[in-house]
Amino acid sequence: MTFFVPSHKGLPAGVTSTVMVMTTSASVPTGPEGAISDGTVTDRLVEANGRYAAAFTDPGMDARPVLRVAVVACMDARLDLHDALGLELGDCHTIRNAGGVVTDDVIRSLTISQRKLGTRSIVLIHHTGCGLESLTEDFRTELEAEVGQRPAWAVESFRDVDQDVRQSMQRVRTNPFLLYSDDVRGFVFDVKTGLLREIDPA
Repeated sequence: MTFFVPSHKGLPAGVTSTVMVMTTSASVPTGPEGAISDGTVTDRLVEANGRYAAAFTDPGMDARPVLRVAVVACMDARLDLHDALGLELGDCHTIRNAGGVVTDDVIRSLTISQRKLGTRSIVLIHHTGCGLESLTEDFRTELEAEVGQRPAWAVESFRDVDQDVRQSMQRVRTNPFLLYSDDVRGFVFDVKTGLLREIDPA
C-alpha cells in the first residue's frame, strides 16, 4: 500500500507503508471521582497554550497543504491522526466529525479544500469500536421529545463500518462540486493495534 511520508523530509514518489502505532494520552490530572483538578479543562488548555505560545515561532507556511491531501476522520479522541499517518504541521487538511462520515458540511469543506486550497487526494478514515455503531436515528426522536424540536441533521449511524466507508467514498466520488475524485481511498483504523485496513470500494 502506498501512503504518505512527512513532506518536509522530501517527497519521493511513494513508499511502502509500515506499521502505524498510536498511543492515547492520560496526562490530565484528575481528582476525586475523576474530576479535573485545579480549574476547568478549558482553563488547563488556555494555560497550555500560554506555554506553547511562549516558545512559538511563525513557521511561515502557506495555507495550502504541502501534500495536497484532505483527511476525513472520526472525532474519536483515540485517533491521533498526525502521529498515526506520519504527518507534520502544514501537510494536510483534517476534517473530523462523529463517525468520519461524508455529510453536506464535509462536502463543503472538501470543495473549499480542493477548489481554493489546492488539495487533490482524499483519505477517509473510520475506526473500530465507533460510538455511531450503538446509535440509531431514534436519537433524533429522543432529542425532539426532550427539547421540543427535531434536529435537521441525520445521526448517520451504521452497523457495518466497512460498508459505511464505501458509502462515504461513493458520496465523494459522485459529488459534482468536487473537482478531483480519482484519488479517494477509505480505511478503517484499528484502535487496538494502530493499523489502517484499506477498504475495497467495490
